[in-house]
Amino acid sequence: MLLQLNNIFKWVQSGGQRVFLLKDITFNVEEGEFISVMGPSGSGKSTLLNVIGMLDTFNEGEYYFLDESVHSLKEKYRANLYKQYIGFVFQAYHLIDELTVYENLEMPLLYKKVKSSERKALVADMLDRFQIVGKQKLFPSQLSGGQQQLVGVARALISSPRLILADEPTGNLNSTQGEEIMDIFKELNKDGVTIIQVTHSEKNAAYGSRIINLLDGRMV
Repeated sequence: MLLQLNNIFKWVQSGGQRVFLLKDITFNVEEGEFISVMGPSGSGKSTLLNVIGMLDTFNEGEYYFLDESVHSLKEKYRANLYKQYIGFVFQAYHLIDELTVYENLEMPLLYKKVKSSERKALVADMLDRFQIVGKQKLFPSQLSGGQQQLVGVARALISSPRLILADEPTGNLNSTQGEEIMDIFKELNKDGVTIIQVTHSEKNAAYGSRIINLLDGRMV
């Protein structure tokens, strides 16, 4: 079992009222699954992804990741856990503006203390795989939206995460690029990487082996 969510609730206080972002979410994810999370805007999809990715806390419930109880871990330890095992692909890229494409890709490897020669080889491999060798010295602002998205995906994959969390991974790509990204996910999944993607696209959702539908913070 890779992860387990038990009765997760998350709310914010607004005008003395609790506004629920997630209500009573319970499910398990086995190693090697490919899950699509669907639902209308505001249904809690990104919140759920952030909770699973340990970027966001929750108010009630239990979360186990590789048998570690995330809900009771200290923040530093939690951060180490997600840097070690989780790769994030955001719709808004989250690239670091002051770093070149090459340096953005290298970043997760520095966190993992990968030695220099190995870092070079891994970055070269990703630049090649995503056909962005010619862009390695450019800064994010010099790239098109689609290119930034490709760099974001490459960065998420470079440290061989066990779990990839993707929030609308093809949102800013043309259909050909979008299909390429989904095919890469499919290949990775075949190699045993677990993937959870948030998507509006029925076509992308079909790549997954199961669909979780959310509505108003609940699973339906």
